[in-house]
Amino acid sequence: MLFEPMVLFIRKHHVLTLAVTNNLEIWVAHCFYAYDAVLNRFVFTSDDNTRHVEMAAINNKVAAGIALETKVVGNIRGIQISGRLEKPEADDYEKAKRTYLKRFPYAVLVKTSFWVLYPEHVKMTDNRLGFGKKLNWNENQ
Repeated sequence: MLFEPMVLFIRKHHVLTLAVTNNLEIWVAHCFYAYDAVLNRFVFTSDDNTRHVEMAAINNKVAAGIALETKVVGNIRGIQISGRLEKPEADDYEKAKRTYLKRFPYAVLVKTSFWVLYPEHVKMTDNRLGFGKKLNWNENQ
């Protein structure tokens, strides 16, 4: 499980920027997400034929960022993530869907696919703890 300050920050926000590559090109997408703290994963929706999903099908190693927009240097906070993107199967797909719809119930109206980002490394910058203060978490800790 991620460190508590990371989880609190993640829960206060709802958009992550996902970065993908197919080993030739790079692309980013902004995605509404729901965080599942028990399974330590981010769930988001996307159509199967989007550029970022098609690229992740070639290389599922991805990066993501979540940032607080502020002009006050002492309040700067953000999270950088590297991990793997997967489309859950069967029962896990339904669990991921429930996680997402609990946070964004209106998404039940949209025909889309659910995707999961499993973090392998997370770095949080929090200037409230001191200028440039970093917290690092690794999957193998």
